[in-house]
Amino acid sequence: MKTTIRINSKNSKMVAHQGLFGLERGNTNQAFTAAGNREKYFGIETDVHRTADGKYVCIHDSNTKGVSGVDMDVEASTLDQLQSIRLMDTDGTTDRADLRIPTLQDYIKICREYGKVSVLELKTPFEAEHVREIVGIIRDMGHLDMTIFISFHKTDLIYLREILPDQNTQFLTGEWNDDVKEFVTKYNLDIDICYPPLTKEKFDDIKAAGKKINIWTVDDKELGEKFADWGADYITTNILE
Repeated sequence: MKTTIRINSKNSKMVAHQGLFGLERGNTNQAFTAAGNREKYFGIETDVHRTADGKYVCIHDSNTKGVSGVDMDVEASTLDQLQSIRLMDTDGTTDRADLRIPTLQDYIKICREYGKVSVLELKTPFEAEHVREIVGIIRDMGHLDMTIFISFHKTDLIYLREILPDQNTQFLTGEWNDDVKEFVTKYNLDIDICYPPLTKEKFDDIKAAGKKINIWTVDDKELGEKFADWGADYITTNILE
């Protein structure tokens, strides 16, 4: 039986990566619900793309082949085309009719119903109007105060700051250096950093800059507890609880 790995997370808030990717196909309603059903998770993370017909869907890659075996470009396809595809289960089979690509609204609804914070990655370099549309959808669903935006793309975060000057927002990065520090200071952003290059010295420097730290993607119990000991504000994980 598949189950989560319990850790002593101390004061670190646990974020379920792509829902609960360690138990269910990531970025599906089933993964989001699996995380929602577990009290330990503070937030549920997902990735958002825009379809050819102007809808917003939750999927990691810009092509569906990796999760379904079907070669379809997400941004060049309509919502109906994308949702016609069965996604692969965690064992690689496609015999579950319930595994489909969810919409942004599906994801927000589940987060809202379970009282979880939405940790929403703006996955591509969006146009300013598209960032505004995403914000509008979440606002209309009454969940904006419970949403953290994250992105690797500086333009997405700059557009977001123009719309929401005070929104909880994190810059996704694999490094901490002077350029990153300058950017996040200028736009009042926190840090969402990959752990392999993260050292205690860099961690302490980020904290000294007054930034909250989200560390991704941590699936090892010993590492998770080490980062909790350091004082990580958030730990993003596929399986730790």
